[in-house]
Amino acid sequence: MLSLKKVSKYYGNDPKMSAVENLDFKISPNEFVCIIGRSGCGKTSTLRMIAGLEDISRGSICLNGRKIIGPGADRCVVFQRYTLFPWRNILSNIAFGLEIQGLKKKERDRIARKYLALVGLEDHASAFPYQLSGGMQQRVAVARALATDPEVLLMDEPFGALDAQTRMGLQNELINIWQTDQKTILFVTHSIDEAICLADRIIIMKSNPGRIHQIISNPLARPRDHNSTASRALYRKIHASLEKI
Repeated sequence: MLSLKKVSKYYGNDPKMSAVENLDFKISPNEFVCIIGRSGCGKTSTLRMIAGLEDISRGSICLNGRKIIGPGADRCVVFQRYTLFPWRNILSNIAFGLEIQGLKKKERDRIARKYLALVGLEDHASAFPYQLSGGMQQRVAVARALATDPEVLLMDEPFGALDAQTRMGLQNELINIWQTDQKTILFVTHSIDEAICLADRIIIMKSNPGRIHQIISNPLARPRDHNSTASRALYRKIHASLEKI
């Protein structure tokens, strides 16, 4: 269970300069949650505080009862930019976190190949990042995150820079990976359609300061049809909520 209780982030520790204020929500194990909102509402700051990459000013963030006070192997972040090491081949990129954990090379390669196959890139183990498309590089970034076996996968608009067709393909692939690997996922997005496609619940944030406006449960069964009547009704509900902010 990931739990945020009255979490606030102040600039320069000045309560009058809040990035986010009084965030209060829980995410259950294996749940897929999306955060959506306008630019500047604190989506990325929230994710980075959960990752332990930014300090909180007030409140607490706990994972399975353990207070988060910094980065840890129980959480891993996939950023919008691919952040792969250009001097390492794809297999070595995926194995990097396992290397840091001290696993022997044979075991690192075994695990890395498992996740390379999971994202459908088993034939590209010896390739280098520059030889792959943007979508393929992002699949490698997801595989690298999953290989370290984190309890929570944090994703900050990881498909935002991709074309619509590639983005939709990776959304479907992420759902398949999530269902296979059973991870808790918190996913930041600007896209209502993406949130509807992916999430069990959708957290809508508003700004000045960043705080929760509404949490909406997604009733749609998977696989989801973007063009269904229920999907478009949910789109209108989320759009209307964002328009009120």
